[in-house]
Amino acid sequence: MLDTGFHQGASLLGLVPQTPLRMVAILAQPDAAYGLETFFQVCSALQRMGYPVAVLDGTARETDAAPGLAHLLAEPSWQDGAPLDTGGAATTSLAVLPAAYGLHRLARQSADAMAAQQTLQPFFRAYQVLAIYAPAETLAPLVRDTGTVPLLIAEGSDHAVRSYRQLKHMALHAGVPCTVASVLPTDRPAGMARAHATLAALQRCVERHLGSEVHTATLRANHPQDLQRLALQLLENAGTMGAATVASAPPFGAQRPAQPFARSH
Repeated sequence: MLDTGFHQGASLLGLVPQTPLRMVAILAQPDAAYGLETFFQVCSALQRMGYPVAVLDGTARETDAAPGLAHLLAEPSWQDGAPLDTGGAATTSLAVLPAAYGLHRLARQSADAMAAQQTLQPFFRAYQVLAIYAPAETLAPLVRDTGTVPLLIAEGSDHAVRSYRQLKHMALHAGVPCTVASVLPTDRPAGMARAHATLAALQRCVERHLGSEVHTATLRANHPQDLQRLALQLLENAGTMGAATVASAPPFGAQRPAQPFARSH
């Protein structure tokens, strides 16, 4: 759990050089059990490699029983830019915040992707990686015209149409390329061949109709080496979130008492 207590030295933290916070973006597909599981496994792989990760889960809604990003942004005491005090949890467990409402409102109310990222950066600068998992409609405004290359985790051999729709949305509304990783429940040759064929068809369709390239990869579910390889690729495609240089976004919702915002995964 994250300790949200404000400490006396918080105002001095802005004077201390910080490790750049990198943002990775993952597109959420409806009813993608393997996709969500693989996403958390990739984040855990990054954590094991020495990159403390905070996760904003844009598919999980914040509630009073499970507070998250919307509560964090609405809490006035955090508007001074104090980072979350992880109490050492950043190196031992994966911090996960429900973020469906917060990300949606942040994307809608921020002037551009840079402003949205600069609003988030002060809260998570104790980490090295901020992973955002959200649907294309929510994610696109947060990565528009940035250096972040979102990852789409696809399942099965018939995902081409679903994947193309999301890639088209990102191309039209974010102007960024994406990487598509196909998750295979087994490593049988027949399944691998179908996955490669589907990804090749998807590549041709994207090049023909969207005029852009898409990088692809295949990985076996629950296979440590494949997960580590994908984690490194995701990190390579991450964008860098700089310190805020614009005013913070206005508080979202009513004021609430300070609560623990994250859960461990």
